[in-house]
Amino acid sequence: MSSPVFPEVRIPALDDVVLPEMMRVRLPQPKGSPIADLDNAIAQALAGAGKLNALSPGARVAVGVGSRGLTHLPTLVAGVVGYLKKRRFEPFIVPAMGSHGGATAPGQAGVLERLGVSEATVGAPVRATMETVEFGTTSQGIPCVLDANAAVADGIVIISRVKSHTSFDRPIESGLVKMVAVGLGKDRGANFVHRLGPPIGLGEVLPEIGRVLLEKAPMACGLAVVENAHHDIVTVEAVEPEDFHAADERLLTFAKSLLARLPFAQIDAMVVEYLGKEISGAGMDYAVTGRTDIRGVANPPQPFIHKVGILGCTAESHGNAMGIGMADYMPRSLANELDLEAMYMNAVVATIGEKARIPIVLKDERDVIRACAFSCWAMEPAQARFCIIRSTMHLNEILVSRPLFADIADTPGVDVLSDPAPLEFTDEGVLLTRCPNA
Repeated sequence: MSSPVFPEVRIPALDDVVLPEMMRVRLPQPKGSPIADLDNAIAQALAGAGKLNALSPGARVAVGVGSRGLTHLPTLVAGVVGYLKKRRFEPFIVPAMGSHGGATAPGQAGVLERLGVSEATVGAPVRATMETVEFGTTSQGIPCVLDANAAVADGIVIISRVKSHTSFDRPIESGLVKMVAVGLGKDRGANFVHRLGPPIGLGEVLPEIGRVLLEKAPMACGLAVVENAHHDIVTVEAVEPEDFHAADERLLTFAKSLLARLPFAQIDAMVVEYLGKEISGAGMDYAVTGRTDIRGVANPPQPFIHKVGILGCTAESHGNAMGIGMADYMPRSLANELDLEAMYMNAVVATIGEKARIPIVLKDERDVIRACAFSCWAMEPAQARFCIIRSTMHLNEILVSRPLFADIADTPGVDVLSDPAPLEFTDEGVLLTRCPNA
């Protein structure tokens, strides 16, 4: 791992900062109707997949699986594999994750294994490659490429969560089409999609590459999944290849209605305990931080957050802290654990270097939090409109200061779980007052 070594930088002005007292609150978030029997839902959905079920016995079927932290991913993959075997097909797993896993075949297979997807757990072999096959070009001459192992299969099944993407609103964001164009396109496909910049690449190139591949590649079915704000699966739907675009648009609207959000228009300072690739492709959800910070793409009008501090990166990201550039401060402990090779590879392939820029590195988590309060444009740091969240995906229980709580004091469904109290730290400056992983 290519990690930097940052010095310990002490800022004397932070020594006497008085932090706001924080109270723990539970926020109401949309729930939908969670699926109780996931195996049955998968089998019922796939039973209606006409093109898939028309394949002959013995057909080799590639199952595309991505790198995101999809709820019950091993169960989903095993359910698909089990159904295919009952149909007497020969399934195998292909990583559908663009340039993730360091853009190497062993790296991508390793990502799947860490997510619980291996032959031992799902019943089908993993065949990883970075080689691609070209199936034509877009109207702009951009090659449309697909995983070489998937390209020679008799059929391809894509498993994808449909959700908002990491940069800006558009009809098709993260879902079946993106898994085809970027996920199965490997690092080449990811770069082709991003090469003209996010507005054109994601808004125009991605859907067109998807159309070319869906028309010419042996695509058989998509299994679209939607989660609620509590990370329960509420939708499992089999989609015919010709309906991928329409299904993505329809399910995206539903998925966005279930997203967890912070109920604040303006926050002086926010500390995020963890960012990560399984939380968002950009590490943090821009709709929560209010920060897209991509040239040519406007930031959301709300929430407006003056200062953002990051304390850690999830273990599942393995040092790829893509999105750290959206923060103002980070502790030395996190900075020294970065995998610059993986992070920079991600940033270069996605053509978004801003997301990988390293913010101000301070000696510990306490100084990060002090710096956020000290520099957040509040006259008195102790009275700052301050909050701490587990991640931009975990917003059910958060920590807020009293001035910020005043905004939601009369909101139905908000539960106060603790009285205001000072934040607690270890002698080494590690935050002890944490949010739950929910």
